[in-house]
Amino acid sequence: MAKKEAEKPEKKAKPQQQPKGGTPGKARKPKGGAVEAQVDTGDDVAEAPAPAPRLIAMYNETVLPALMEKFKYKNKMAVPKLTKIVISMGLGKAVTSGEKGKIEQAEKELTIITGQKPVRCKAVKSVANFKVREGQETGLKVTLRGKRMYEFLDRLIALAIPRVKDFRGLNPDGFDKTGNYNFGFTEQTVFPEVDTATVTFQQGMNITMVTTADTADEGRELLRVFGFPFRTDAKDK
Repeated sequence: MAKKEAEKPEKKAKPQQQPKGGTPGKARKPKGGAVEAQVDTGDDVAEAPAPAPRLIAMYNETVLPALMEKFKYKNKMAVPKLTKIVISMGLGKAVTSGEKGKIEQAEKELTIITGQKPVRCKAVKSVANFKVREGQETGLKVTLRGKRMYEFLDRLIALAIPRVKDFRGLNPDGFDKTGNYNFGFTEQTVFPEVDTATVTFQQGMNITMVTTADTADEGRELLRVFGFPFRTDAKDK
């Protein structure tokens, strides 16, 4: 009787091992020295940085040299510059008339104008003659700094101011002793971002340009070189 051949157990397939020192989807260096290409899934594509506002370059290339030459500064750090722009709206009429919808509408328009959500200002104390109670919302305010400040300044000079009716130039005497400038608009529609078809009431605003200047003359010259169209009266010379 023939002997039965011994049945050999089947060999189990060894589990595949990942290459040492590597992780899936990343390049690894084989023994031959060649580097395998990394798989690009497109998930980590870096976006191109936004270009800097043109008025930042203008300050460095035009404004700064002009001020150094006129006022004889020995150090560039001493040259005046803008630190912030504050835009505010007083909504006293809307408060006293009880029309809360006007505050929401003004807040929406100021957001469109500045690109930043306003802060609602509240009354510090009650004033009976103006029918204002303490803690009541009486206005809106936006403070712009950095790139957003220069972008707003560019639109202000190039678009908003030229749209003012019967414009004869900005008042050159609106500076305080430390070179900060205050002026205002009687209506918000001078900014082209505001759709005139949706405007239900005219709302004025005050704009304050805060600078590092030490005098009114330095602050005035800073804004003049930026392109502010001041009136040429006796005090402006």
